Amino acid sequence: MMRGRVRAAFGRQYEIAGPDGRSFLCYPRGKRSSLACGDHVEFEPKGDGQGVIQRIVERSSLLYRSDAWKEKLIAANVTQVVLVTATEPGFSDELISRCICAAEDQSIRILVVLNKVDLSERLAAARQTLEPFAALGYPIVALSALDGAAGLEPHLADHCSVLVGQSGMGKSTLVNALVPEAAAATREISSSLDSGKHTTTYARLYPLAGGGELIDSPGLQVFGLAHIAPERLLACFRELAPLAGLCRFRDCRHDLEPGCALREAADAGRIHPRRWTHFNLFRDEIEAQRRDGRGW
Repeated sequence: MMRGRVRAAFGRQYEIAGPDGRSFLCYPRGKRSSLACGDHVEFEPKGDGQGVIQRIVERSSLLYRSDAWKEKLIAANVTQVVLVTATEPGFSDELISRCICAAEDQSIRILVVLNKVDLSERLAAARQTLEPFAALGYPIVALSALDGAAGLEPHLADHCSVLVGQSGMGKSTLVNALVPEAAAATREISSSLDSGKHTTTYARLYPLAGGGELIDSPGLQVFGLAHIAPERLLACFRELAPLAGLCRFRDCRHDLEPGCALREAADAGRIHPRRWTHFNLFRDEIEAQRRDGRGW
């Protein structure tokens, strides 16, 4: 039996880095597969560079998304989620809030990157979209991956970071700049759809020369939060968490109940309208998905 790290995850096959640096193509034991890039595992080599994964070592964190029926694992044992946005194409602040909730639920540090600042036409609009997150204290690094990716390196040292974002935000370009040997594929943005084309089809972990590790993940357009219990959602919103327990009723749903401390704060302008909208949307969605999915 050997100890290794999942360096890449594609389907039911996993590239495992062994203790001596050698790579093994491994399959999980049994039919079900619940591994993520970044997992520490124990595996049994079978010759010809292959092996069988016997056990997953206990994780320190797991970033994943879910709906009523299934889960999609993104990365394990990460200490930082790097949310990559860009001036072009347009990005969703709702998706950012969703990713932040998933990271906050796992106590993972959050860093927001605003890429393509050299495309100045939409720069002001992009900064305005990110303003509510900056006001909450989430750090934002503005750069151009084409010639300024080095500015991100100090934020990655001593972390196992996972890049997350919509397609077309420039994640692959960032990886190429930070890890030249990665040779990640890049494609042109589809301007007619105002969205990017998927260039990364599976997650992969890279060691960084300046220290730390970087996991590149496929671009995403949806991020379900069905795995977060409704009573835990409040703690995933940094500005709402201090108001927990201040409502008139202990079982307040924070909707139409009288004496709701959250709604009073929102009505008074102390909660950004977009973030208040996101909280209500996520709460209703999680409750509906838990009713629909019998397994939750």
